[in-house]
Amino acid sequence: MKELIIHADSVSYEVTKKTKLSEEIPEEMKKAEMKDALWVRIAVEKTDEGNLDSVIEQAVKDIQEIAAQVKCRNVMIYPYAHLLMGSAPSTPEAAIELMKQIEGELKEVGFTVIRAPFGWYKKFNVACKGHPLSELSRVFSAHGVNVDKGQHVVQVSDTLAVSDSIKAEEKMTSRFYVLGTDGKLTEIEKFNFTGNEKLKKLATYETKKVRAYDKEPPHIKLMREQELVDYEPGADSGNFRFYPKGRLVKKLLERSITDACVDYGAMEVETPIMYDYEHPSLKKYLNRFPARQYVVMSEDKKFFLRFAACFGQFLIAHDMVFSHKQLPMRMFELTRYSFRREQGGELAGLKRLRAFTMPDMHGILKDMGQAREEFEMQLELGMDWLSGVSLLDECEVGFRILRSFYEENKEWYNSLVKKIGKPIVVELFDQRYAYFITKFEFNFIDAMDKASALTTVQIDVENADTYDINFVAEDGSKQRPIITHASISGSLERVIYALLEKEAMRMEKGKKAILPLWLSPAQVRIIPISEKHVDAARKAMELIGEGVRCDLDDTTETLGKKIRNAQKEWIPYIAVIGDKEAESGKLSVTIRATDEKKDMDAAELGKTIREGTKGMPFDALSLTPELSKRPIFHG
Repeated sequence: MKELIIHADSVSYEVTKKTKLSEEIPEEMKKAEMKDALWVRIAVEKTDEGNLDSVIEQAVKDIQEIAAQVKCRNVMIYPYAHLLMGSAPSTPEAAIELMKQIEGELKEVGFTVIRAPFGWYKKFNVACKGHPLSELSRVFSAHGVNVDKGQHVVQVSDTLAVSDSIKAEEKMTSRFYVLGTDGKLTEIEKFNFTGNEKLKKLATYETKKVRAYDKEPPHIKLMREQELVDYEPGADSGNFRFYPKGRLVKKLLERSITDACVDYGAMEVETPIMYDYEHPSLKKYLNRFPARQYVVMSEDKKFFLRFAACFGQFLIAHDMVFSHKQLPMRMFELTRYSFRREQGGELAGLKRLRAFTMPDMHGILKDMGQAREEFEMQLELGMDWLSGVSLLDECEVGFRILRSFYEENKEWYNSLVKKIGKPIVVELFDQRYAYFITKFEFNFIDAMDKASALTTVQIDVENADTYDINFVAEDGSKQRPIITHASISGSLERVIYALLEKEAMRMEKGKKAILPLWLSPAQVRIIPISEKHVDAARKAMELIGEGVRCDLDDTTETLGKKIRNAQKEWIPYIAVIGDKEAESGKLSVTIRATDEKKDMDAAELGKTIREGTKGMPFDALSLTPELSKRPIFHG
């Protein structure tokens, strides 16, 4: 079960229309209003049906605890299926039963409760109070997993796999500021965000910490319409299927980030996805990393699925023999996959998943001076890579810094902000709650004003001790290195999310959506006006040449419908061929990025595209070029 809870000055609703799932209700339930209330929006999942009592018990206890903290005794229970976003819904009967029982149990302990009806369209108004506890998200699941000897069972209990670092982060005291290019550090409440509206959105997101979406982010619709990615109903929520076009986009991103890290000087390695839960170094690190884990039982031994490449790379580093002469040293792995047991209410399409592809690079540095140099070079590397996917200008930057480290390195941080070229959000924390003392994140701001970290780098002062990693210093002694953690791109699924959200925002402004040319699944579509022009179209495809993804609309649709279909697929170059074009040897080409129309011969068109994608990875699309032979994936 998923919840979004708002402490409201007032909340009201009025039903407007039945759905086919609506419950029968008396007249007094058709509209209601409460003052000073907890507005509890609830979505009930199929998995809840196995143990409704457990879920109800958890939810009631949690509402009571929140109510005590905010000193509120009024509750409005409100069905809200939009929270599911890919999770299978329960039956209407189970959902209604659950909400009725929560209503009854809260009334028994003295709450005033209004339950909004299930299955009705409703208009509502809410005035949120705006204090730190006024917007909360919750996920509850039926506890208890049977483990039979000889079987492999994934433990899904959230309570088992919450690290100490998450608990420490929740208790951590910190302050937020804006650091300008002039070196001035201003408390976030006092900063004038005029001209920096996106930075204000990042600041709001970081300070309010409301991660859950109350409606579906637009990239979800686009990823399905473009036949890139879709939900996988046969897997755990937060796991996705990639269709051929989506797999191509992801594969090109994989090659791009791998090339960037290897060219930077990283050794590429591969490590396991499953590790011993009781390994002393690994167990300690689990409790220092702010992530929830999947835990796997094999017979009577416990393992966990990795949530990053740190485990394997640090174990390699522990076994290596190296000296100061080899430093800085870097290791890189493209993890397919990393796993994090994210809370269900925070899952949102490709933004936040439970299984994802993380390009993970670790630097081994001899001292803090070398670590600062590495941190700065990786900031530049991240900016270059984000530019290559046309996302740098869409990002705002946040730093998290141990206050004492900031005080010692103010001038260095000022130089980093100048390199970034615009103000940044800074969170200064008084006590270290995890293994790092500083980190940066380039955050994409999406269509719903939520922030998502892409490029991120951390300076780690703890794990060399945890994993007993040493190097031979100049004097022959063993020394502990400093470690940097870097994901120069962030998860690649999240990069695709950012690309699609960017285009959704462009479409909202009346502009045409388009992926970067090197990432577009089909870069050219050849459209013959009629069947008699198909052979000429095939010849044009040959003349366009290698290194270009070109397909052919050989369907029986009208010319207008073929062009509209190509536009819906965001094809960068649409080339029409009819009698005139076949005779002249030219194609009538429409360029999506500029709306320009021009006559080009096929070889010239191919050269133009190759020049536009120079230096970027290329691969063929694993679909037949003829549209008439392709399946439809999205149903």
